Amino acid sequence: MRFVWAVVAFVLAAVLIGAGIAQRTIFMGPSSEQTRVEVAEPAPFLLMDGDVLRSHPGAQNLLIRGDGEIFAAYGRTADMQAWLADSDYNHVTVGDDDELDVEHVAAQQEPAATETEEPTDGTEAPADDPVARNPIGSDLWLDSFSDTDRLIADNMQLPEGVSVLVAYDGTKSAPDDVVVSWPLDTTTPLAGPLMAAGGAVLLVGLILYILGIRHQRRGRGPRRKGPGPLPVTEPIDVAALPPSERAALDAPKNDAPAKAPDDVEDAEIVDEEKDAGTQRSVRARRPKRRRLRLLALPALGVTVLLAAGCSAESWPQLTDPAATPSPTPTVIAPDNQKPPAVTESQATRILNDISATLVEADTTLDIDLASTRLDGPALTARTTEYALRTALPETTPPAAIPTDKVEVVLPEATDRWPRTVLLLSKSTSDDTVPPVILTATQQDPWSKYKVSNIAEMSADVALPEVAASWLGTSLVPADSAFLSVPPADLAAAFADVVDTGETSASYGLFDEQALALATSIRDSRQAVVQTLADNGAAETSSAAFDMAPTADAPVSMTTLDSGAIVSVALTDAETIAPTSADAVIRFGDNAQAKALTGVSESAKGVETTYEFQLFFSVPAQGSSEQIRLLAVRQDLVSVKVIK
Repeated sequence: MRFVWAVVAFVLAAVLIGAGIAQRTIFMGPSSEQTRVEVAEPAPFLLMDGDVLRSHPGAQNLLIRGDGEIFAAYGRTADMQAWLADSDYNHVTVGDDDELDVEHVAAQQEPAATETEEPTDGTEAPADDPVARNPIGSDLWLDSFSDTDRLIADNMQLPEGVSVLVAYDGTKSAPDDVVVSWPLDTTTPLAGPLMAAGGAVLLVGLILYILGIRHQRRGRGPRRKGPGPLPVTEPIDVAALPPSERAALDAPKNDAPAKAPDDVEDAEIVDEEKDAGTQRSVRARRPKRRRLRLLALPALGVTVLLAAGCSAESWPQLTDPAATPSPTPTVIAPDNQKPPAVTESQATRILNDISATLVEADTTLDIDLASTRLDGPALTARTTEYALRTALPETTPPAAIPTDKVEVVLPEATDRWPRTVLLLSKSTSDDTVPPVILTATQQDPWSKYKVSNIAEMSADVALPEVAASWLGTSLVPADSAFLSVPPADLAAAFADVVDTGETSASYGLFDEQALALATSIRDSRQAVVQTLADNGAAETSSAAFDMAPTADAPVSMTTLDSGAIVSVALTDAETIAPTSADAVIRFGDNAQAKALTGVSESAKGVETTYEFQLFFSVPAQGSSEQIRLLAVRQDLVSVKVIK
């Protein structure tokens, strides 16, 4: 009966193991689902709507084949459509029947989607004819990829409102061999248990088989014999022999007993022959048990191999995956909240590019290259810097913008242009490098972000609480009455404090840091007057000073306490003129004045202009807090001979 159960166990084990293997082989479906984009009319760009990528669950994989350097990027759908406003492109969407629709979109005569005014940075407005624009390097993309002939973007998780752009360089037709795929669920949670159960049943069958053989061997073992041997009789002729010869015939032989084979074991049975009065040993042979025990090893090996060969997809998941904690926002965005101009990773990438571009421009003194990332007061200061370093090569170049740690990203929440972002970055490798705060503005979809205001912060100065980067903030109008001082009047108020000191009506509005800066400016002015007196020129020359706001508009971004961070630019003009017709102003050891004017003296005087870029924290109207100075930067911008 043991053999019957063993055969049943073998059959059941084969069925279980076969079923488990079949689930991972012939019964397992495809690992992904694919959709090919069919393009009928070529165009320089292919815009794939985010709904196409999200039409199936799971990570989104994009495979693009072409000839040459293939470029792909993803960004907000509205931003991409604005960037493509003056170009022909194919727009891929999901139709009503869940099939892909490819619509050829012609270039618009005016990019209504941008809702911008005429560009102010020299960028030409979109023309009637399509414009060939290279998408590589645009600040508008959230991320981008490029490869030669074959581009694979896998494991994407694009949220709603984000689309993908595919192109070469904007001049030739975009690749038309585009495949989107999504992974399918190929888990077989029963495959592992089935194969493990089959291995266990196989082991049971082998045990039953071994027990059956053992039982059968024992049933056929040595048994006690029947009646004893008959009395020995002798032939008549032997009986007639003499006793000595008859004893020789009865003597035992000295033949060696035959050796038992290696595969049998001896069992000695004692059979008493009572009538003979002697004992006789009889050897019985049966197979050894060692080989039977070794039969269990293959079963154990099969079980172990089956269990080890099964991946996690072959076993049921008894526990839910640990929940990933998500940050709880401290500010609830209103329903009509616009998206932030940039994401944190996007802003970091932009700042890295700005810093690298300026380092290259500072090395080669290329003001045209610097102008691709600078504007307004920051560009004015760099222009003078390059002129000085050309004439005076020993002049120390400006420090690079640290990019080790972007501590604050405060983008404007808007879907229009121009759009602005405030950044604060620090160096983690050099404690002597001060933190840098700056504002950068993108004038239109095709422009790069350009830094207009930049200044260095003290390590002990803290920014006010600002909104999270994923939420963004809004710009404060220049004439806003919700701040203690409107942004448009802030620069003039500080200039009055510098010029008139404690008698200024705005003196009590600023904190100690701002007042200390104003005092240092007045002290530097006094040092110039004292120098004239020390040189004996006090009676033949005069010095005049005038601080005033520049023509650049302030940049104001709201904070969480209803205040604002306001960046302004001022100029401090220092005019030294002779008071006598016979007197002249000599530059002496002033190498900078000589380098910028090309002369060493002036009969009518000289005007030296310094530029201050300042960042203030301005409280809300009615607050008891003072206006705090956050960062300052001073640059020499011009030295002119009065004519």
